[in-house]
Amino acid sequence: MEKLLEKARVLIDSLPYMRTFSGKTFVIKYGGAAQVEGTLKDSFARDVVLLNFIGIRPVIVHGGGPKINEMMKKMGKEPTFIQGQRVTDRETMDIVEMVLGGLVNKEIVALINGHGGKAVGLSGKDAGLLKAKKKLIRNTGAGEGETLDIGLVGEVASIDPGILDSLRRDGFIPVISPIGVGSSGEAYNINADYVASAIASALRAEKLILLTDVPGIKDKKGKVISTIPKKNVKKYIDDGTVSGGMLPKVQACTRALEAGVKKTHIIDGRVPHCLLLEIFTKEGIGTEIVG
Repeated sequence: MEKLLEKARVLIDSLPYMRTFSGKTFVIKYGGAAQVEGTLKDSFARDVVLLNFIGIRPVIVHGGGPKINEMMKKMGKEPTFIQGQRVTDRETMDIVEMVLGGLVNKEIVALINGHGGKAVGLSGKDAGLLKAKKKLIRNTGAGEGETLDIGLVGEVASIDPGILDSLRRDGFIPVISPIGVGSSGEAYNINADYVASAIASALRAEKLILLTDVPGIKDKKGKVISTIPKKNVKKYIDDGTVSGGMLPKVQACTRALEAGVKKTHIIDGRVPHCLLLEIFTKEGIGTEIVG
């Protein structure tokens, strides 16, 4: 009987959050271990379906770097990176589209639908969802200050959320691969964190949630920082608390907050049911960055 009562208490404790968030949009960037390990994939799909059933409108943006690397090697191409960005020639872009828009996207759609959801796979090219422009990076080596061309790597120029509005209105869960289209119809590979941020901004989402492979942002003593006001982000970047792979995630969060997203979260996707733990508990499990 005690176990049954504990289940009832959990549901009662969740009720205020369900009431607050019903009808609201959550944009979730799905990647890392949660996208690779079988049990974590299953728990993610269950979480998304549950959110949808209680009236929250999830929108999923996914990456897929490890699978792109694997496919490139199978096809005799060695992945090359400059300042963390994948050098993307036309042949590599074909592989990116095949892996992200095909293999990865459809696997996520099938997982969600297998648990009773109604997911629909999209790329940024569909219905003009994601307009892109070429991304150029500055050389930090011997030719410092020069611009480096890394191929068909893009950044978000604009978002047209019309197709997302239609899908969400009818109870569908959009699952989006981060491929944009340029002014001449060319495809661009875009960082999934930045795409999720731009989509959350365009939808004026309640939350932007980024899944990663660390517990959150840690202070100098190694303790996870539960909440960071946006005004303190620069300080953490300047003193090195935020660096490396965490930097684009924090930048994605601050951009979303500046565009009107209510709260942003960086959470550990290696924890089963991490979405439910972050959303429906007071403490949460990662770092929230707030306006």
